Amino acid sequence: SSLFEPIIIMLATTLRRTTVSAARASTRCFASAPVDFDHFSSGWEKDSSEYQTEGKFHIETFNKISPLGLARFPSKNYEVKEDWENNNAHAILLRSHKLQESEVDVSVRAIARCGAGTNNVPVARMSELGIPVFNTPGANANAVKELVICGLFLGSRRLIAGINHMTQLGEQGLQKERVEKDKSMFGGREIAGKTLAIIGMGHIGAATAREASALGMKTVGYDPALSIESALKLPREISIADSISSAVAEADYISLNIPYIKGEGGTHGIIGKDVLSHMKNDAVVLNFARGELVDSDAMKEYLDAGDGRYISDFPDDLLWNHKNAILLPHLGASTEEAEETAAAMAADTIQAYLEHGTIQNSVNFPAAALPERKEGSIRVTVATQNVPGMLAYISDVFAKHGINILQQINTSRGDLAYNVIDVELGADTIDLKDLQKELTMHDGVLSSRILFGVAGAGYARNIEGSYFV
Repeated sequence: SSLFEPIIIMLATTLRRTTVSAARASTRCFASAPVDFDHFSSGWEKDSSEYQTEGKFHIETFNKISPLGLARFPSKNYEVKEDWENNNAHAILLRSHKLQESEVDVSVRAIARCGAGTNNVPVARMSELGIPVFNTPGANANAVKELVICGLFLGSRRLIAGINHMTQLGEQGLQKERVEKDKSMFGGREIAGKTLAIIGMGHIGAATAREASALGMKTVGYDPALSIESALKLPREISIADSISSAVAEADYISLNIPYIKGEGGTHGIIGKDVLSHMKNDAVVLNFARGELVDSDAMKEYLDAGDGRYISDFPDDLLWNHKNAILLPHLGASTEEAEETAAAMAADTIQAYLEHGTIQNSVNFPAAALPERKEGSIRVTVATQNVPGMLAYISDVFAKHGINILQQINTSRGDLAYNVIDVELGADTIDLKDLQKELTMHDGVLSSRILFGVAGAGYARNIEGSYFV
């Protein structure tokens, strides 16, 4: 018989905390063997037929996401909207919205932030729930880099003060009369030949270093976690320092490009009295990373004591009106191009995960990818705690059910482990209901998915010992 004969998929539907209310069946052309599995059999207050879009992944968005990016989701297999009233979203896309755990439906498999930082997502809690969180590293690098370069000029010439002065003269009708007399009030310096210290040399830091070097600046960098990929993008002339203090000691400009990390050993207030004490008294600090990186009290003392400048892309309740500070309204990634690139990258990442189990650009899960599954096979993914014996248990479950593993990958990151397994279909009916429940409800397993071409189906979670499928 043909490999792609119709198969019967039993879709059992259950009321939340009540008895089974309905069962539905649908026919899919997939393989020579029928595949029987549970779908929407718990966790729902209504019959899923009343509010589920059959055969589509549900994408929930927060904030305004670029339409060009969202267009990457093919309408045949995806439905995208801002609110899924019946709590059945499969993935979330967001920008700056501060996501609460209560907004993450029990059906959510993944979350993608259209940007690099994920401080607005409860990543640690999502890890505990077995939900990967993705970001879009490098998508806004060019936009932020251009604003950093703009910051160099804002810190070199008193452009803002000059513009405001001309506005005042214009209101008095005195621009032409006073312009030549008053311009000496807004003198500055050129950046060519000056030294720029770059703290953090990821996508944005490396790009900033290249542009600064092209403008004739000397560059020095510090990054204890410098990757080979980023190192290869740095200008040859750059010097590498062994600490922040040594990097800033001779710098005329300091660009911050590091993530904000809370807690002991983190980066909260990392630019404080100690680091500032090593700077020249007229250095310019450029903060287009995170406002919390800078100790505002220490920065105020530094600005009061000399002719230093602080250019930031974030609000600051203490420095907002300081004569040597310029605060911008978080414009770093606010370009059409950056928003489109980030949205498209997030959409592609979510698709790869939902359809193939591939993990890339995750901030909490390990990277993982298997070659495309063969025709007539089923892909199973299992997210677990990273503890001994998990891989052996998973393999034993498949062996117990007489299912042959064709290919698999097991990767780990911190407290999490992730498995992608392709299994072979035989001639007999494959009952995955019991297998998936046995896999998922083992102590230490967080979630499992069965991927075989039916959008939105085949997801199960172990929620504090209760089975959700």
